Amino acid sequence: MNYEEARNKMSAIGQTHVFRYYDELPDDSKAALIQQVSETDFSVLSKLGKGANEERGVFSPLAAMQLTEIKARENELRDAGIRTIKAGKTAALLLAGGMGTRLGSDDPKGMYDIGITKPVYIFERIITNLLDVVNETDTWIRLFIMTSEKNHDKTVAFLKDHKYFGYREDRISFFKQDMAPACDFDGKLYMEAKDRISTSPNGNAGWYSSMVRAGLDRILTDEGIEWIDIFAVDNVLQRICDPCFVGATVLADVSVGAKVVRKAAPDEKVGVMCLEDGRPSIVEYYELSEEMMNAKDANGDPAYNYGVILNYLFRVSELASVADDKMPLHIVKKKIPYIDENGNTVKPAEPNGYKFEQLVLDMIHQLSSCLPYEVVREKEFAPIKNPTGIDSVESARELLKLNGVEL
Repeated sequence: MNYEEARNKMSAIGQTHVFRYYDELPDDSKAALIQQVSETDFSVLSKLGKGANEERGVFSPLAAMQLTEIKARENELRDAGIRTIKAGKTAALLLAGGMGTRLGSDDPKGMYDIGITKPVYIFERIITNLLDVVNETDTWIRLFIMTSEKNHDKTVAFLKDHKYFGYREDRISFFKQDMAPACDFDGKLYMEAKDRISTSPNGNAGWYSSMVRAGLDRILTDEGIEWIDIFAVDNVLQRICDPCFVGATVLADVSVGAKVVRKAAPDEKVGVMCLEDGRPSIVEYYELSEEMMNAKDANGDPAYNYGVILNYLFRVSELASVADDKMPLHIVKKKIPYIDENGNTVKPAEPNGYKFEQLVLDMIHQLSSCLPYEVVREKEFAPIKNPTGIDSVESARELLKLNGVEL
């Protein structure tokens, strides 16, 4: 795309202000801006004011495979999982596009050091957890790592410098998540620099479309991969592609398996597995009514009792049909840094515009069946979102030490 084509593209949607500083830019910056215009999908802007955020349906409980059943069937589930993994039918995908901003770091979140007496990095803990399965099954699981344009180079360089913490380099594939533009409340695109439109990752459901755009879906086909375990970078205790979970999902013959933990309290701020209009879904904590929080199942236990931890095992053969459908677009008010009319950077104290996201919960809702699979919170759920307090570096360290990890 040349300058004239780029300008025509932006003129068609009334956004030519993105070229305000074009004439004063050096050649490399001009080229970068044109490339960004070429690669960015601006169609999300047309969704503003058109009810893109759809009303939720009718919720009902979805039973989980509980710890008691998992324990009773452990050998059966593990054997099925090991067979699936050893046959090369399972892959893992790390969602690693985030930065460590809330932790006070300018680096990718996975580079954050949580060690006390020695360096222990978030990336290191996650890869070590996956290596447990590699060693148990004597099989090198294909690992995809999704970065963002903001952290890609640093992430790749860091992992290479640390020799991928023992993982085989030829079994790792990196790709960048697609970005969505950010705008003010009137739909005008923000500029984060004179040569750059403000963008943000397109939500945690963007992993598959981003993978396809990068051409990596062919690896799934070429290697006969039937299941892909996606998981977030911030949970340093999670088990990835663990045989019991894989086996349970395969034997249940469902579209997706979802790791869940029993809620610590009825009003805990976690999304809960459920059915929505008869299809699997996730109800956010703030959508739970008093009636739903107090509902009981046949055993007298809370009916909406299992919170998701963002660890899902998707059946690959059903992903294309999900991606082909149009998932709901979530239009979210956010604080968006930008440059003003004088070219000065402004960091707003309050939300000043919209970002556009598609979420995994909507992806799951398009599938026909789901197995919520209970795991022990203290053994598999140590998210790091804050420096201190709940879901923090502090709490994760305590849980890691409880599980025998030396820090």
